[in-house]
Amino acid sequence: MLEGFQILVRNTVQGTIHKIKFVCDSQMSVSEMSCSESTSACQSLEDGSVPEILISLLYNATNGRLSAEVIKGSHLKNWAANRPPNTYVKLTLLKSTDQEMSECKISIRRGQPNPVYKETFVFQVTLFQLSHVTLMLSVYNKSSMRRKMIGWIYLGLNSSGEELNHWTEMKESKGRQVRRWQALLES
Repeated sequence: MLEGFQILVRNTVQGTIHKIKFVCDSQMSVSEMSCSESTSACQSLEDGSVPEILISLLYNATNGRLSAEVIKGSHLKNWAANRPPNTYVKLTLLKSTDQEMSECKISIRRGQPNPVYKETFVFQVTLFQLSHVTLMLSVYNKSSMRRKMIGWIYLGLNSSGEELNHWTEMKESKGRQVRRWQALLES
């Protein structure tokens, strides 16, 4: 019986993320695998790129403003057709109860798998609310008749991993922009 696992590899120099899936013989333990064995015992199914988005966050405690700049996307795909997607990003600020506080959208970028957005949105968030809100970014492919979500991320209260690290660094940065690539979770 074949079993497998998947890893995400982040290249911090180039700002890219690669998803690698492995299929392994169930008799082999992870500790038995080495680089030389991985080619013969485990075969990579794909070395494709994960859809991701470059975001800059800034919080100004003096005026209670959270600025989110959506800079660009990378490896955004149109799963329904064999052509580049028409994408837009929707930002939604949520309370701890998942109630919407504010929402905004970026205009559509047509036919670009790696679109440049460079749009900034400002949300009014008091300092005591900052630890109790979530910023959700959803990336959509818009066709003539409908829209399909490419992926999403949570930053803030409901986040974890790299997304939570990004949010925490923004809170501790004392008015300095914190820019990071974030891998989109598939819908």
